[in-house]
Amino acid sequence: MKTYKFKINNKEYSVEIKNADGNTLDMSVNGRSYTVETLQEKEDLQKPITSPKQSESRSELPPAAPQERPKQNNAGTGAVKSPLPGTVLDVFVSVGDSVTTGQKLVLLEAMKMENQIDADRGGIIKSVNVRKGDVIMEGDVLVTIE
Repeated sequence: MKTYKFKINNKEYSVEIKNADGNTLDMSVNGRSYTVETLQEKEDLQKPITSPKQSESRSELPPAAPQERPKQNNAGTGAVKSPLPGTVLDVFVSVGDSVTTGQKLVLLEAMKMENQIDADRGGIIKSVNVRKGDVIMEGDVLVTIE
């Protein structure tokens, strides 16, 4: 149907929408097939996206884009990264919590499957970078264990 090119966090994605049936899209992202359910009506997806006019007031502008999540710079930081893109269904820890190796930290939904992200080490939770409902990309730092 239509092919799009995206660059997210300096990584390029080629997205081909193969079929749109109601709120369900069959698509391919970098050659990998996905079935995606949209939160918008099909007709809304086909409307052209327009930029806000200069004369619009600040309160009428669309909300700012979400800030980029921190990435892990080296393996020794204790950052637990997302192994795949998805939506955060639940977060089981808070800053200051003590965790053990294998303890569940975050529950992700990806490709209609739930994926439990566990602690790869024991320690104290230094930061929690996601919350329920967040859409995350592969490599985003979910939590940091000190």
